[in-house]
Amino acid sequence: MTRRLTRITDGVWAPRQTDRKEAVVIVLGVILLILGLLFGVPVLWTIGVILAIIGAVVWVAEGAGASWGRRWY
Repeated sequence: MTRRLTRITDGVWAPRQTDRKEAVVIVLGVILLILGLLFGVPVLWTIGVILAIIGAVVWVAEGAGASWGRRWY
């Protein structure tokens, strides 16, 4: 696995700062999934499953090097 580095100054490299928004989506999906199962609300369960799957797909895609949204050069 390669590490993503960004150049700070001449000869100085540091790991890139990344936002882990996909983790928030996965956690929110799991919470809604559990609440839907506990309270018997199928809509919450369905939304939870969808959010958890989307979060997992984005996590895997970004781990493979994909970038989303606007790129700042």
